[in-house]
Amino acid sequence: MGSDHYFSATPASAENLRTIRVVLAGRDLEVTTAGGVFSPDRLDAGTAVLLANMPPLPPSGHFLDLGCGWGPISLAMAIASPHATIWAVDVNERALDLVRRNAEALGLTNVNAVLPDDVPDDIVFRTIRSNPPIRVGKNVLHDMLERWIPRLDERSDAWMVVQRNLGADSLQRWIAATFNPGYSVYRSATGKGYRVLKVRRHGTPATEPITTL
Repeated sequence: MGSDHYFSATPASAENLRTIRVVLAGRDLEVTTAGGVFSPDRLDAGTAVLLANMPPLPPSGHFLDLGCGWGPISLAMAIASPHATIWAVDVNERALDLVRRNAEALGLTNVNAVLPDDVPDDIVFRTIRSNPPIRVGKNVLHDMLERWIPRLDERSDAWMVVQRNLGADSLQRWIAATFNPGYSVYRSATGKGYRVLKVRRHGTPATEPITTL
C-alpha cells in the first residue's frame, strides 16, 4: 500500500467495497466497509473492548467519535441515543463516505460525518468515545487530543481505547500532565491487551477527582 494509510486523507488504494456483519448496540447489523480504512474486514478488537466497557450514553447532546473509520462507534452511539447528535470525525474522506452510507442504510439521521475543521467551533461534547489513530505518531496524536479534549462539556467524560504495547500507559501519564488542573484520567478497564482510559472534565465547583489505578 506504500504511503497509503488508514489516516490518509484520500487513500490511493482500490476502494474494494465489502459487506460485513457486526453487532453494535445489541443489534446484528450489515455494514459496508472498504479498503484504505481502518479494520475493513471486522470490528477490531480495540473497538470491541471499548464498546464493552463503557457506561450508558447520555440521552441527548453532542457526542464525538474521534477517528471514526467506517463508523462502528458512531453507529453504536447513534442507535443507543437517538436524540443525540453524533459527530463522526476523520481525515480520511473514504471513511467519512462509509459512515454516511452506513448511517443512511440503517436509518440513522443523527450522524454527521465530517472533517475536523467542519465541526462548528461553538459545539461542546457530552462525551467523546474514540479508538484514536495511535500509528499517526505521538506528536500528531497529542495535537489531536489537545484540540478535542478541551471541548468536553463540564462534568463530561472522554473514553479512549489504546493498545497496551502501543503506549497506553505513557499516554495516560501524558494526559494527566497535560490536562491539569480541571481534568483527571484513569484506567477504567483492560482486556485483550488494551487499556480503556477515562478522562473527566470537572465542573465549577469541581467534581471529585477520579483515582488512577
